[in-house]
Amino acid sequence: MSAKDRIVVVGFGNMGQALVRGWLAKGRDASSIRVVDPADAARAVARQVGVAVEDGVAAGDVVLLAVKPNQLADVLRRCDVAARAGAVFLSIAAGKTLAEIGERLGGGAAIVRAMPNTPAAIGQGISALVANAAVSRAQRALCGELLAAVGAVAWLDDERQMDAVTAISGSGPAYVFLLIECLEQAAVELGLDSGLAKQLALATVAGAGAYAAGAGESPAELRRRVTSPKGTTQAALDVLMAEPGMRELLVRATRAAAERSRELARA
Repeated sequence: MSAKDRIVVVGFGNMGQALVRGWLAKGRDASSIRVVDPADAARAVARQVGVAVEDGVAAGDVVLLAVKPNQLADVLRRCDVAARAGAVFLSIAAGKTLAEIGERLGGGAAIVRAMPNTPAAIGQGISALVANAAVSRAQRALCGELLAAVGAVAWLDDERQMDAVTAISGSGPAYVFLLIECLEQAAVELGLDSGLAKQLALATVAGAGAYAAGAGESPAELRRRVTSPKGTTQAALDVLMAEPGMRELLVRATRAAAERSRELARA
């Protein structure tokens, strides 16, 4: 990532802020970043972290579209200068396709669609990206580097895979937060105080995830290794895996999320 690359961040909510903080932490010069957001609170945060605030989308090497999906059409109508100047548009608006963005920007615009997730705020995210044919090799590398500043990066060959990515990694942190919430509640119902319940739930999920990431074995094998026949873990798993079990519920949940992603693309 060159310090000369000029980045315009349109929308400075949670994800826009997470990305900018990640870039600054990786050594990017704050003077190369400009934020466009009408909200006073967002503009105040931008100034606090040391990046410039502007009222309009001027030319840049990368224009990060970090607005809500229902705001994207209006934003794109104000991006004609950047489009004519040859910027690559990096969109993280859920459900909005390369074709839809390209239609609003005009033919020939270089567009990368990305789906980062919440752990990007602590540099532990994962982002899936897909590019249209107008994106050059250098632009592809630059967009990959920008997302890599906040976690892992995976490039897709087929944009249709983005709905599944949205359902798994995009929405997935919420499923894990629900698991933590449920473990904490169960601990309280078993008689533990709320402070200890939260500590145990958080540490267990964080530790198990880290262990699975570094173990080099499948999650199924790890599960089998910690499950003694007729032991306490087996008793719990017998409940979780009974019909309809956790597997079926998660498949149904992720299918619902993927279908909603497709609906957003059609809206």
